[in-house]
Order: sequence, then C-alpha cells, then structure tokens
Amino acid sequence: MEALRFNMAKVYPEAYKALSAVEALHANSKLTPIQKELIKIRASQINKCAFCINMHTADARKYGETEARIYLLNAWREAQVYTPEERAILAITEEITEISKNGLSEATYQEVVKYFDVDGTAQIIMMIIAINSWNRIAIPLHYLPEVK
Repeated sequence: MEALRFNMAKVYPEAYKALSAVEALHANSKLTPIQKELIKIRASQINKCAFCINMHTADARKYGETEARIYLLNAWREAQVYTPEERAILAITEEITEISKNGLSEATYQEVVKYFDVDGTAQIIMMIIAINSWNRIAIPLHYLPEVK
C-alpha cells in the first residue's frame, strides 16, 4: 500500500474534531468498554480497516478481552463464547455496517432494544456510525497500523 495520502486531522481539523466529539459521547454510554471494542473491531473487520482493527484489538486487550474471543470474532455466530447481549451488538453492527444488503432487520432491532432499551440502542447505532466513519477516513487515506 502507498504511504499516507494526507492526515485528515491536519488538513480538515474542523471535521476531524466534529467526529472526535461524537466519539467522546461514547465515554458515558451504557455499554461496557469490551462491548464498545467488539463493535469497533467487528465493523473494522467487515470494512477491512487494518489500522482500526489493530488499534481496537489492542484496546480490547487493555480492557481484559481474551485472545480467543478476539480471534473468534469473525465467526461469532458459530463461537459460543459471546453473551446474548454481545451477540445482539454484533448482529446490529454487521447489519448497519453492511446497510446496503438488507438494512437493519426488525428481529435484530428488537433483540438489541430488549437488552439495551431505546436509549442504549441509540448509543449503539451512533457508535457503529462513528467507527464506520473512522474506517472511511483510514482506508482511503492509507492509515497504516503501528505493529509492534
């Protein structure tokens, strides 16, 4: 891959700050840190954003997520290591990230609302929108993961 095309934070700081402000709202959400990272990792996997996958798997580990659960995330439906709440979060993350396929199904929506109520569901949706936005900055601009 080519080198970084440009740094969005430097070229268009107002937009970068606005997206960062949306991200900052998640600090007070109803979700646990691990649930937040599962959203970010799964959306980034779907979008093939190496920069964000690397960042959020590292963050998940800091919050106590296990290697096994990180490795199994691509196959979460088959892996029985995720709670019902996490499975609902992963389903809505996939459906919204791949919105052009079938949209958000009523079944998935109702499952998420069952566990997180409407306020929590709104927070989850905004979190999914935010990580998809970050992916759409990192991928075309060639943000590369810092691999240690």
